[in-house]
This record gives sequence, C-alpha cells and structure tokens, in this order.
Amino acid sequence: MKRTLIIIAVVAVAGAIGAAALYGPDLLDGMRFEKAMSQISISNKADAGPWPQPQETCFFCHGAHGQSLNTSYPALAGQPQAYVAAQLHAFAMGQRQSPYMVPLAKNLTDAQIDSLAAYFARQVPTRNEDAPADAALERRGLSLVQARSCQACHGPQLMGKDLAPRLGGQGEAYLVAQLAAFKSGERHDPTGAMNGVAATLSSGDISAVARYLARVSPGQGGIAAQ
Repeated sequence: MKRTLIIIAVVAVAGAIGAAALYGPDLLDGMRFEKAMSQISISNKADAGPWPQPQETCFFCHGAHGQSLNTSYPALAGQPQAYVAAQLHAFAMGQRQSPYMVPLAKNLTDAQIDSLAAYFARQVPTRNEDAPADAALERRGLSLVQARSCQACHGPQLMGKDLAPRLGGQGEAYLVAQLAAFKSGERHDPTGAMNGVAATLSSGDISAVARYLARVSPGQGGIAAQ
C-alpha cells in the first residue's frame, strides 16, 4: 500500500512538472494579460470611465482622440469643453440636425456628455489636412476673418473659446458646409451671430475663409502668424 502511494505521488509530481513545462508559459502569459487589462481598466476609469467608453464609438467619424482625418467631419480634439457639451445637448434635443448624431446623442446621459466634453477638450489638436497652398485665396480668407472679427468669439488664435468652436485646422470641406448651412439657415446659432456673419459671405468668400482656416496650424499663431 505504501509503495502504491509513493508511486502515485511520484506520478502526480511528474505530471505537475510536465504540465508546468507544457502550460506554464501560457499560464504566465495569461496572468500578464490579466494584469495588463487591469491596468488599462484603471487608466480608462481615470480618463473617462470603463470600456467601452463613448468616445470609442466617435473614432469612426472623428478619428482617434477626436482628431479627424476626414475633412468632412469636424475634429473634436482641443474643442472647448462647453462647446462640445452644448452641441451634444443640441443634437439630443433636436435643436441641431444630423442623421448620425441625433440618435447617438439621445442615448447619452448628462454625465456621459460631460465626460465626453472633458475628454475631447484635453486632447491636443492638429490640422485635419494639408490643404493645398493658395496665397491669394488665403489672403482673401484672412482679410474676411479679420473684417468679421471672428477672433472676438473664437479666440485670438481661432482655437475656440467658451461656446465658440475651434476653427483653426478644421477640414476645409467641413468648414465650407457649416458656413453654407449658417448662411441658408439650415443650421441655427442660438445667438444669431453666425447666421448674421454667414449671410454676408458669398460662395467665393466662404471658400476663401475655409481655405485660410484649414491652413491654420493649431497652437502656431493663427491670425498673427499669417
């Protein structure tokens, strides 16, 4: 009986050693993976809550960290927190129309909207695109921006302020579309300021302003550097 127990013990030890040799690396990798996921979870909670975070779904249109690479979609990175929150509430309440944004915004809680606005506000912005240089068109755009005192609402470097969005470095196609929407009344500014300004712009003016703004590099001087 004693001999049998010894044999069983030896077999068990040998089996454990064999299993460790065979599965040990996988077990260690699994432990490392679990630890890494735990650290990511902690990081995500500190940043904007547990995964999946709402901003992850924004990636498809607005790019990683809100830095759009599609000139038809706005960059959210570096937008004023108050502006992002106000636009999400406007979409949620149907005050601003979009077949994509309205249903998404309606499913967000006030806390999620605040979290998203804070997240995008602290991201570092860059230009959406390398719009082709056109000195004459850009000079015309700069002149129009200065004449309309756009910096009074959008900040001295056109990086946005309070409820006014960042314009510098946005995609040219998006800027053209939004100015045209304000001009036609399709998009409504609660203060009426943007509708009034856009109403004074011709289609050529809109193209010039959009080209100038698209060429502005965030954080590199805006109006003063042109």
